[in-house]
Amino acid sequence: MTARPAGAQSIDEILAFARARLVRVGPQAAFGEWSDGATLVDIRPAAQRADQGEIPGSLVVERNHLEWRLDPVSEARLPWVSGYDARLIVFCSEGYTSSLAAAALHDLGLARATDVIGGFAAWAGAGLPTARAAERTVTLAPGAAPAWTP
Repeated sequence: MTARPAGAQSIDEILAFARARLVRVGPQAAFGEWSDGATLVDIRPAAQRADQGEIPGSLVVERNHLEWRLDPVSEARLPWVSGYDARLIVFCSEGYTSSLAAAALHDLGLARATDVIGGFAAWAGAGLPTARAAERTVTLAPGAAPAWTP
């Protein structure tokens, strides 16, 4: 193993810094906020959604498109993204990548963005609504691959 370059951080350090910037929510709190109008953003790739299931009513914006679709000044933003005050609750499979993604949304000025502690696994484990991908209960943002096979 080579020596770490000056200024380099481990992923654990990067994750801790990202999470320190967020007010993360548990699955039950996320469900409550979603019921009150927050947007649940699923950043998992299609293969994970096909295997694990989906949250009905969530918006699928795969991680590689996230900033472009949700940046209010991006030409590739979603049509409803028009300001910086949206409550965006990001989730991934277990709550790691979603923390990094939510911190990136903070960098864009979306200060109300956060993520679900424990991700989809915790949501499903709490008995909250889920659906098989074949039920097609999610909204796919442009560029997001469907988790079902046509």
